[in-house]
Amino acid sequence: MHIVLISTPIGFLGSGKGGGVELTLNSLVAGLIVKGHTVDVVAPNNSKLFEVSKKAKLHFVEGKEQKSWQHQDYYSSVSIPDNSLLSGMIEKAIDIGKKADIILNLSYDWLPIWMTLNLNIPIAHIISMGSESFVIRNLISKVYSKFPNNFAFHSKIQASDYPFIENPIVIGNGFNLSNYIFQDCKNGPLGWVGRVAPEKGLEDAVYVANALGEKLKVWGIVQDESYALKIEKLFSPGIIEWKGFVETDKLQKELGTCRALLNTPKWNEAYGNVVVEALACGVPVVAYKRGGPSEIIQHGKTGYLAKPDDKKSLLNYLKIINKIDRKNCREWVDSNASSNIFAGKVVNWLNKVIKEYQTQIYIK
Repeated sequence: MHIVLISTPIGFLGSGKGGGVELTLNSLVAGLIVKGHTVDVVAPNNSKLFEVSKKAKLHFVEGKEQKSWQHQDYYSSVSIPDNSLLSGMIEKAIDIGKKADIILNLSYDWLPIWMTLNLNIPIAHIISMGSESFVIRNLISKVYSKFPNNFAFHSKIQASDYPFIENPIVIGNGFNLSNYIFQDCKNGPLGWVGRVAPEKGLEDAVYVANALGEKLKVWGIVQDESYALKIEKLFSPGIIEWKGFVETDKLQKELGTCRALLNTPKWNEAYGNVVVEALACGVPVVAYKRGGPSEIIQHGKTGYLAKPDDKKSLLNYLKIINKIDRKNCREWVDSNASSNIFAGKVVNWLNKVIKEYQTQIYIK
C-alpha cells in the first residue's frame, strides 16, 4: 500500500508543539515500513523523523502555522491564514496522492476533513482529540454520513465525544518499543510529562509532590508561560524541576528512573501517549480516571486510577505505589502497544476505507 501522511500544522515534527501527534506519526511510519508499505510524509519545514522512520520520504512545506483548536473557544469559526501551512500541506499531499492508494490525515482541523467530500482520492482521518470544536464536530457528522469508515479514534472514550458515530473504529496507538528500556527503580522521584498548558492539569501533580515534600520532575514544552508562572507562585520554590522538551531517547532514560508518573489532565485525553511511554519503561502511573488513560491503566496492576480532580486520592495511591510489580507495566505495553500492532490495525482500517471508496465510485 502507498500511503501519504499529513502531519499536524501546529509545528514542525521534533518541535514538541504537535504533542502526541508527533509520536503517533513516527511510530506509525516505522510500523508501516516494517510491514513493507510505501510512505510519504507531508510536514512543516524543519521537520525530522525518528531514525527508524527515515525510510519514508519526507516532503517539506512552508507557511503560517495553525492555532490549535484546544486553545480556541468551542464555537470559534474556521480561520485559515494567508500563506496557510495547512493549505500548503494539503495541496502537496493531493499532488503526491494522485499516485498513491490513500491519504491519511493526522491533523485535527476543518480543511482536510472537508476535502474528503471534494477529492477523487480516498482520504482517511485519525482523530487526535475529543470534540474541541463545534464546527469540526458538525463537519465530521456530515462526512461520516457519506463515508462512515473514514474516521478512526485512539480510544472508546474519545470516540464517545462524537455520539453520532455508531461502532467507532478504535485503533489505540503504538510505539517503537526498542526505544524504551525497562528500569526497576522503586525509590526514584516523581515524574510528570506533557505540554505545560491548563488542560493538562500540572498544578494537581505539583500539589501532590508538595504534600509529600518532594520535587516533581516535569518534562514537556512550556506552551503557556503565564500558566507555568502561576503554578510556580502557588507552591514552595524548587518543588518543580523543569526538564523541558527532550527527545524520546533522553526522556525514556530519565523517566525510567521515576517510581511513578502522575497524569492529571483536566480534559478527556484521546489516548495518553505519555502513560504508555512510562509503562514501557516499567514506571507505574497514578492518573485521574478520565479519557484514554482510564482504558490503558489496569487499576492495581500497572498503576492506579483516581477519581477525577481528587488530589487526595492521587496522594493516597502514591503511598502504595510500590505494591505494583513494574514488570507488569512493560508486559502490558509489549502485548498491546507496539508500533507493529498499531500499524496492523491502521492497515486493516485503511483497506476498508479504500474498498468503500471504490464501491462509491462504482455506484456513481
